[in-house]
Amino acid sequence: MASKYSVSLEKIIKELSLETIYLPLAAEDIMISTPDVNRPGLILAGYEQFFDPARINFLGISEVEYINSQTPEERAKRLRNFISKTPSAVIFTRSIKCPDDALELAKEYGVPILATSDTTSNTMAKVIAYLNVELAERITRHGVFVEVYGEGVLMLGDSGVGKSETAVELIKRGHRLIADDAVEIKKTGAKTLVGSAPDNIRHFIELRGIGLINARRIFGMGAVKTSEKIDMIIELEPWSADKVYDRMGLESESTDILGVSIPSTTVPVKPGRNLAIIIEVAAMNNRQKKMGYNAARELMHNLGMVEDIIPQEDEIELWSNF
Repeated sequence: MASKYSVSLEKIIKELSLETIYLPLAAEDIMISTPDVNRPGLILAGYEQFFDPARINFLGISEVEYINSQTPEERAKRLRNFISKTPSAVIFTRSIKCPDDALELAKEYGVPILATSDTTSNTMAKVIAYLNVELAERITRHGVFVEVYGEGVLMLGDSGVGKSETAVELIKRGHRLIADDAVEIKKTGAKTLVGSAPDNIRHFIELRGIGLINARRIFGMGAVKTSEKIDMIIELEPWSADKVYDRMGLESESTDILGVSIPSTTVPVKPGRNLAIIIEVAAMNNRQKKMGYNAARELMHNLGMVEDIIPQEDEIELWSNF
């Protein structure tokens, strides 16, 4: 069973710069647990089925004008019917002032009231995007996560195989560290995984024989990044003479994390191999593959063994015609 996550209303208020009209509790104690939101037009009209009180509700011009068009008795009835369901929060958009009777009901039932000058659609889009990240399904994997030439590269492998040392070398070569030792992976879309570091160990790297270092303080702000999409996985393992390693790269391998298939490759480690350069080339090669070019298939084509690709020279000539 998937774990349920929540985010405090305080974080949402800060992220979207919302104005606080009324809070029954401290904002950090009010938790939001669903990325779904709602415009309560139906329940204001009297249709109560399928209303989810866990959702944040938005009141824009349409909803407020509809309420104002009712008789005083009907208005009071519809507002009470809505607010008595105790939605997790109500946001008034477009600088619309919360009506006094609605505010009194919010205080009676303990419903947070917020406001923004932004449009309803924009505010909803921002809230949904933020909640989709904060409430995303997630796991933590032991590894090192770096950005290399714009590609998010997750290095996995046993302790002591050289992941952190390779990360330091990559940082010195102009790339960026995202996480060392523990990588928090969130599923932010059907085919998207985003990796980051837990707050308490962000920017720190453990180097055996030296200890802990702070990459941001040693190498500068340009050497670190908060989060990045995971584009490929590199499994580092000690070289084994008994194992046959892929020397062509013709067939693509992948690793499944949270139901998302990520391109992966295994890199054997032994003295004399420059892992930083190998990972740089792997990142550039992965980008080429995403753009439709596979060096191994071109070589096979040149040898007359496959016919289903355009040779590189023909591809360049094709694009030059546009």
